[in-house]
Amino acid sequence: MASCAASLLLGLLSFLIVANTASSSSSSGGIRLSIIRKPSADVPVFREAPAFRNGDSCGLQRIHIVMTLDANYLRGTMAAVLSILQHSTCPENMEFHFLWSRFEREVFSSIKSTFPYLNFKVYRFDSNRVRGKISKSIRQALDQPLNYARIYLADIIPSDVKRVIYLDSDLVVVDDIAKLWEVDLEEKVLAAPEYCHANFTNYFSNLFWFDPVLAKTFHGRRPCYFNTGVMVVDVEKWRQGGITQKVEEWMTVQKQKRIYHLGSLPPFLLVLAGNIKGVDHRWNQHGLGGDNMEGKCRSLHPGPISLLHWSGKGKPWLRLDSRKPCIVDHLWAPYDLYRSSMHALEE
Repeated sequence: MASCAASLLLGLLSFLIVANTASSSSSSGGIRLSIIRKPSADVPVFREAPAFRNGDSCGLQRIHIVMTLDANYLRGTMAAVLSILQHSTCPENMEFHFLWSRFEREVFSSIKSTFPYLNFKVYRFDSNRVRGKISKSIRQALDQPLNYARIYLADIIPSDVKRVIYLDSDLVVVDDIAKLWEVDLEEKVLAAPEYCHANFTNYFSNLFWFDPVLAKTFHGRRPCYFNTGVMVVDVEKWRQGGITQKVEEWMTVQKQKRIYHLGSLPPFLLVLAGNIKGVDHRWNQHGLGGDNMEGKCRSLHPGPISLLHWSGKGKPWLRLDSRKPCIVDHLWAPYDLYRSSMHALEE
């Protein structure tokens, strides 16, 4: 009998939650109820983040941050946004620009309910722009059209936005991102941490290096590796320099001759390596996801840290859930806003 009553009570509770969400979805205040809505199979549920007011006085300056957005990486995106707001002196000055390839109502509702005060806009990235241009790489995740959206961000975001910070979703910021925003680009299109000790030849195939015409690409430049998951971009100079078209041209060459093995990174290197503004390495402690094939654990690099980046195959939320985390994954965990649907109902 008690079991029957419990079942009826649970059913009534579920009905009330769905009814409340449906009836309030059209009102501005009701969108916060989506936090206790029964989630879809693909979209996790998140608890509401606190509102941060860290600075005594903040001007009107806007810091524009661009990220891609989809259900698969939403948990990482939420952690990244939380880390940025938490460590910013003026979090109210942050304006987020999310690029997504298809409208996912649950994803949009999750952002609104998790960050009720977040200043953000969402833009559609047309996947057709890269249809037929993507070549198969060593890892399937690198071949997704949305992974190439960063190439087109200058065409997508409003023309009055002159500078942006582009960030991947598998990172957390542990410093005031305004410090990165204020970097002097010195007339360069892009600023990012450079790694000139890396073996640059590994990013391209023998066919590239043995072709006398292609091999001349870097003549007169000192090409250094940089990770495209953390970039400060002068959007106006990007447009004026036709960078999108130049990157696309190399993607066309790749389709014909197979000159590299990774996804969207190599064409960036072909166009910009050796001609960017170098930024302190503290702003991209990258590679924490391990290599692109096995995702084995890696340790932190020596030196100060402002940004932790789980580039590579292994993602911290997946390794934590599997109960086989790497040591560095525990540095990501405090920013994880995920909660199960059962916890949502209990609250």
